[in-house]
Amino acid sequence: MVEFAYLYKGLCGLAHAHRASAMAGHLGAAVAAGYFFGEEVPDLDDQVYAAVERDLDRIIGGEEALWYDAAKAGIKVSELFLPLPEQASQPEQVSKIIDALSRNIHKLRQTGHNVIFASIAVRALRGHPIYATPSIVGGVEKLIAMFNDASPGRGYFGKQRGWIEGEKVPLAEDADFPPYQDLTAMAEVVLDELIRSAAVRRQGFGGLFHLINHAQALTELDRLGYQELARQGLAAHHQHVRLWRSLPDVEDELGPLKQARQDPRTAAYWDNSMSSQWSAHLSHRIKTLYGFFSLLRWIQSPAKRKEGERQLLYLMA
Repeated sequence: MVEFAYLYKGLCGLAHAHRASAMAGHLGAAVAAGYFFGEEVPDLDDQVYAAVERDLDRIIGGEEALWYDAAKAGIKVSELFLPLPEQASQPEQVSKIIDALSRNIHKLRQTGHNVIFASIAVRALRGHPIYATPSIVGGVEKLIAMFNDASPGRGYFGKQRGWIEGEKVPLAEDADFPPYQDLTAMAEVVLDELIRSAAVRRQGFGGLFHLINHAQALTELDRLGYQELARQGLAAHHQHVRLWRSLPDVEDELGPLKQARQDPRTAAYWDNSMSSQWSAHLSHRIKTLYGFFSLLRWIQSPAKRKEGERQLLYLMA
């Protein structure tokens, strides 16, 4: 298992993030997700969990801050993870985070980060209500509210067209891709998309990393008892998939994708600490390991689950 202390550190990272930017929550969410990965996949070699903890320490130490301007933010990455004041727990206040999410879940906001951050925080606070203090709940509530007017994200359409914001991407109606009827349908679409397109070089809208994590966040809200709220997020995820599919294959420009040689559930995989093809790999890898193996609970076909695990290796390279 991953050490329990990382869950609190991740919550602190989420609660402090609003002081920097909405996307600063990416770091705290990854650290908490690292702990949850240990819960989702609890019977691995201890060396795997030790390697995950090393990555979490690297995130906390500020190693992955290529998009983070500490001078502009007014707070260093390491300071996001400082403990918050000791306060009496108020578990009933977790509903404030749910209320904040209810105001922006119905539209795609920054490739689903609003849902991802909220679901991780709520899972942590519902499971460990001792941490549901005014400082932590209030900080996460402010973070989620920062997404109210956020864009869907952006995608890369090749050298000539460049990066385009999601709201400016025309999406034609697709009769073969009707709205989701339920969360199971969404989970099936996500795994099919991973199997079909993991090897395709697309860039933007959070990639398959966020398609997976956005979907898992909705299923997690459902598991925690927020079924109606989760259903309200289905249309935004459906749009997320459509935006992802609108992206061109840019392999000719950026080169082919590679596939990890070892399964990330084995110690041998973690001998390679750097990615050969992904930016923000420390946090994306951890969050997607948690998201993917959690989402697999919704997939009935053993053959599809196995093929999904094989295609996941493109995201782990």
